[in-house]
Amino acid sequence: MAERILVINPNSTEAVTRAIDAAMVPLRMADGPAIECVTLREGPPGIESQAQADGVIEPICRLVKARDNDAAAFVIACFSDPGLHAARDTTAKPVLGIAECGVLTALTLGQRFGVIAILKRSLPRHQRYVGAMGLQSRYAGSLPVGLGVVELADEARTFHRLAEVGGELRDRHGADVIVMGCAGMAGYRARLQDTAGIPVVEPTQAAVAMAIGRVRLGWARP
Repeated sequence: MAERILVINPNSTEAVTRAIDAAMVPLRMADGPAIECVTLREGPPGIESQAQADGVIEPICRLVKARDNDAAAFVIACFSDPGLHAARDTTAKPVLGIAECGVLTALTLGQRFGVIAILKRSLPRHQRYVGAMGLQSRYAGSLPVGLGVVELADEARTFHRLAEVGGELRDRHGADVIVMGCAGMAGYRARLQDTAGIPVVEPTQAAVAMAIGRVRLGWARP
């Protein structure tokens, strides 16, 4: 089995895939699994609604099936975790979703985590996910930056809003850990952590870090 982790960006915006790939640099090791980031061509420019998340499930599963022979693990790099369970039915290899992994990582870094969302309409999806995980007592809440996925490429505007929202989650909602609620925010993690003064989890990094452990320890499902 090839030691390769395939990171799937389920939207069709190449700039998001490039940002994810750049965020993988600290996790690439000479003796570790290769980390390959790919764009789902069939996806929308950004996944900003439940309907868009549901719409990429089938193409994600097709891609997982097509790459099953040359990948040791898969990461779905969208904070809605679209197709996570369907993809797990497609392969015995580990399949990790960045929302699940980002939240689980945050639980190890503090008592209450807050999520920075892209849009106001993303909030119900985040709340449903946290509720399904049974983590309401550890959840400080989710607030939007008010920018779509494509707009996150505007560096100055995006970082200004991330710093504002991160500060509000910390000061008004009691978050002592922040989770970035979109893979398109990947390039801003270190700066935001320095500004906020509390841990900031970039969820694709969290998921790939877990995938590396799965691959190295041989934790595939039977």
